[in-house]
Amino acid sequence: MPYIREKFKNVQAEIIAIGDEILVGQTTDTNSTFIASQLSANGVFVKQKRVIADEEDSITDALNGIHPNTKLVFMTGGLGPTKDDITKRTLMKYFGGELIYHPEVYDHIVKLFAAFNRVPNKMNKEQALLPSSCTPLNNDWGTAPGMRFQKGDTYYFSIPGVPYEAEGVVEHEIIPWINENLQNGTVVHHTLLTQGVPESELAEQLADWENALPLKLKLAYLPSPGIVKLRLSVYEGDKLEAEKLVKREAKKAINILGNVVFGEGNQKLEEIIGLSLLKEKATVSTAESCTGGLIAHILTGVSGCSAYFNGGVVSYSNASKTELLGVDPLTIEKHGAVSKEVAMQMAAGAKKKFKTEYAVATTGVAGPTGGSLEKPVGMVWIAVASPDGVKAKCFYFGKNRKRNIKKAALTSLDLLRREVQKIK
Repeated sequence: MPYIREKFKNVQAEIIAIGDEILVGQTTDTNSTFIASQLSANGVFVKQKRVIADEEDSITDALNGIHPNTKLVFMTGGLGPTKDDITKRTLMKYFGGELIYHPEVYDHIVKLFAAFNRVPNKMNKEQALLPSSCTPLNNDWGTAPGMRFQKGDTYYFSIPGVPYEAEGVVEHEIIPWINENLQNGTVVHHTLLTQGVPESELAEQLADWENALPLKLKLAYLPSPGIVKLRLSVYEGDKLEAEKLVKREAKKAINILGNVVFGEGNQKLEEIIGLSLLKEKATVSTAESCTGGLIAHILTGVSGCSAYFNGGVVSYSNASKTELLGVDPLTIEKHGAVSKEVAMQMAAGAKKKFKTEYAVATTGVAGPTGGSLEKPVGMVWIAVASPDGVKAKCFYFGKNRKRNIKKAALTSLDLLRREVQKIK
């Protein structure tokens, strides 16, 4: 009999993202993702998420549609000082009460503006007016305070839509309150991070192990361009026992997959590479054509990367490959810019130019134009130079330009990881 998690055993939550900009595709809703991850990590089960318009009727309908078993409701957006931000007044109508001025909120706004040599205007001062039916939530990162309401045994949290403000209020105000006031259930996740192997092949390699998993342990495949995450989850029982179970099974999966697994949990490929370079006291540089600087951008997204990243070149034209990296013009003429030979010379040139122990280079046809029968769209040569020499490998990533660039960059980083970590 298949295992079915007992519904609503844990504290149940719902998320309502408010914003026309989300519905029309102008803004990506990252707040819901962050909230869900924080709740899951603290034993709260997210039942559903909805995105609705900045309209009073839409907000009211969403609140009326909350499942009766839901204990926590999160609403993001619509708390700004402008007329199109209607969440606060709509919630006051829904929960009752009147607007009350909170001087401590306005004092915070004044101090926040003073740091930028500015003075709040009338609209900003109105942000200190909050419904009497709510408990204010500190927002140290912006001008709009969060709000907590209660109806029956359900708690409603209204938080700003600006992502870094929303994250601050959730992490420092709401999650501590939940852990202090509610009895949460067991939710344990353990994630393995893989690169270079498609979801279907991973499933095939793990078939016997997956079929033998305990019934209460759930495995999810989470693919994205260049990386597939394997998430092991337990939603019941003693938390310590659940943590032991997922770690034990994760270790078995790693033994099966080997070096395809580059990390676990919230680790990032670029962070792992950085730690490996620091351990070896080595440096790296980049030479990019089709990836347009994305590899360098990813590597320099890590704090402290100046200790091991010396620099990079985006050599898109043939002339720049020759002038900046020393690629032989005859090599380009004979083999073409998208070739093993050019990729290897690019990597060697970057290694020499920046005086690094390692260098990674890319040259390919990102598309959607520029392909041929011999060199179709999605064909990319990646080379890595190391103290042991230069290696190059050809990949075919498909026909979507953005996916090709991202997959090429992540694949390049994984090849670099393998060289630095001496993985054959």
